[in-house]
Amino acid sequence: MTKPLGIILAGGLATRMGGGDKGLLQIGGQSLLNHVIDRLSPQVSGLALNANGDPERFAEITLPVIPDTIEGFAGPLAGVLAGLDWAAEQGADSIVTAAADTPFLPRDLVERLTAAAEGQTHPLVLATTPRTGDEALKSGGSKRVNRHPTFGLWPVALRNDLRAALNDGLRKVVLWTDQHDGREALFPAEPFDPFFNVNTPDDLALAEKLLEQA
Repeated sequence: MTKPLGIILAGGLATRMGGGDKGLLQIGGQSLLNHVIDRLSPQVSGLALNANGDPERFAEITLPVIPDTIEGFAGPLAGVLAGLDWAAEQGADSIVTAAADTPFLPRDLVERLTAAAEGQTHPLVLATTPRTGDEALKSGGSKRVNRHPTFGLWPVALRNDLRAALNDGLRKVVLWTDQHDGREALFPAEPFDPFFNVNTPDDLALAEKLLEQA
């Protein structure tokens, strides 16, 4: 199977960080975004950044910057659609997405997602991690995994279906993936959750500490 294209999703509003681009915050002397690029780029055939607004603020990143292709802030699925539209222009069959504020994403992200898609007509897989401790207790055992909807393998063939769903008001990722028999790929969460994302100043301080274990 040909490597998919990679799309880094940086379209969030970052309200808990006071706005701005979380991906440009730094740990270990590098931006979160650069940490993501370092981990994802070897796994994909090409890489682009989904972000809205002035692309010049990402000039040092040297990646194509692609805005949402539907109007209004429609959440991560709008970024997925933008990535699928860009991939279609490149003649690609699929994309893998990752969030711009997750500096420890798995180095085998694409390998595990594509393995889980084996046999699917349209590969569609979301990343998951096991629920443990308090999380499992709070769910009453009804949910054994955490789904990470900004980390997934997505088929270009379904981009117009996704566009129609978004135009109809759909915003929740898993509602759309479940409609299309989406699968899940399980990732270990030890020594910590590889999908840990930076939402607050405290998260940023924690990420600095976790960097020593990554």
